[in-house]
Amino acid sequence: MRKLEMCELKGLIFDVDGTLADTEQDGHRVAFNRAFADAGLKWVWDVPTYERLLRVFGGKERIHHFIKDYLPDFESPSDLQGFIRGLHNRKTQHYLELLKSGAIPLRPGVERLLLEAHQSGLKLAVASTTTAENVTVLLSETLGEHSIGWFDVIACGDIVSRKKPAPDIYEFVLRELGLVADECIAIEDSQSGLLSATAAGLRTIVTVNGSTRHQEFTAALIVVDQLGEPGQGFEVLAGDAGDATLIDVEFLRCIHAMP
Repeated sequence: MRKLEMCELKGLIFDVDGTLADTEQDGHRVAFNRAFADAGLKWVWDVPTYERLLRVFGGKERIHHFIKDYLPDFESPSDLQGFIRGLHNRKTQHYLELLKSGAIPLRPGVERLLLEAHQSGLKLAVASTTTAENVTVLLSETLGEHSIGWFDVIACGDIVSRKKPAPDIYEFVLRELGLVADECIAIEDSQSGLLSATAAGLRTIVTVNGSTRHQEFTAALIVVDQLGEPGQGFEVLAGDAGDATLIDVEFLRCIHAMP
C-alpha cells in the first residue's frame, strides 16, 4: 500500500508528438520528405512506411534505421553520422516552418487540461525525443509564448543517450522536478512511450491517435481516443472512466489515488 504522503498528485509529464498534437503524419513526415528532396535524394516516406518507422524513436535514429534496413544498395558517405545530422537539421527547419504556419493544431482537450493543471498548481513537464525548439515553437504558436513558462521541465532530444522505450527520459524529468514517480502521471500516445513511462515507475494515461490506436496498452491506467472537450467527450478504449467524459485535474487526482 502506498504511503499517504506519496498519494498526492503533484506533477504531469507529457509526451509531445502524437500526444499534444498530431504532429507525425502531416508534420514530421512531410518535413522529412522535404529535407530528402532538398538533398537530391529520391526517398519518399509514404504513410505506411512512416508508420513502420515510428517504431524507432528519434529522428536521426529513424533515418539511420531507414538507410540500414530499407536501402541495402545505398552508398553511405564516409561521415554517415554527419550526413544524417545534416538531413535532420534541414528536416527540423521544414518542421518549424509547418508549425509557424499554423498547420499543426493541438489535439482536443490539450489546451484545456494544460491551463487547468497550471492554474491548479500541478508541476508540468515534457518528456520527448523531439528537439526542444520543436516543443517551444509548438507551444508558442498554439498557446502563446507565455505557455512555455508553465513547464518546470522540458526534456527533449538527445538529453539522454537511450531513447524511449528506455525509461531514461522520464527518470531525468523526475530528477529535475524533484518528485518521485508515485507523485506524477505520464500522458502518452504510443506503446513505446507507455513502456518508457511505466519502466520509470509512472502511472500512465494513453491518448491514442490514428497511428497508435491498435497498439498494445495493457499497462495503462486508461486508454482514450482524446482528452476530451465539453460537448466532445472521449471514447474509452480500455479501462474504467466511471461517469467522466473529460481528462481533467479532478479525474486525474481520482485515477491517481486508485490502488
